[in-house]
Amino acid sequence: MVRVRDSLVAVVDDDALVRDATASLVRSFGYRTAIYPSADAYLDAAADAVACVLTDLQMPGRSGLELRECLRARGSAVPVILMTAFPTEELRARTAALDLVALLDKPVDPDLLSRALARALGG
Repeated sequence: MVRVRDSLVAVVDDDALVRDATASLVRSFGYRTAIYPSADAYLDAAADAVACVLTDLQMPGRSGLELRECLRARGSAVPVILMTAFPTEELRARTAALDLVALLDKPVDPDLLSRALARALGG
């Protein structure tokens, strides 16, 4: 049985510095991480063992929302947490109705991220 804290979290972000820093933060909470520079890289990896996806909203190619839709189309129920450097009330309203764990502002608040991961992973 996999313990919640041993769960694998995919960090998807086109900015290498943000991706690495976010993955480091996630690991500091006790989770394992796999990093991907784009939604397509994640989708191409067919990462079935991933327990949660933490993704940037705006990326070249597919956005974080498009990644979520692709996952749902594949029948995946993996929890998704979106991050954005450009939060707006319109975006919050648009994403509120979606099946997302959270929409987090960048830079990500460590406490909010920790709580979102705990919610996503049942810990």
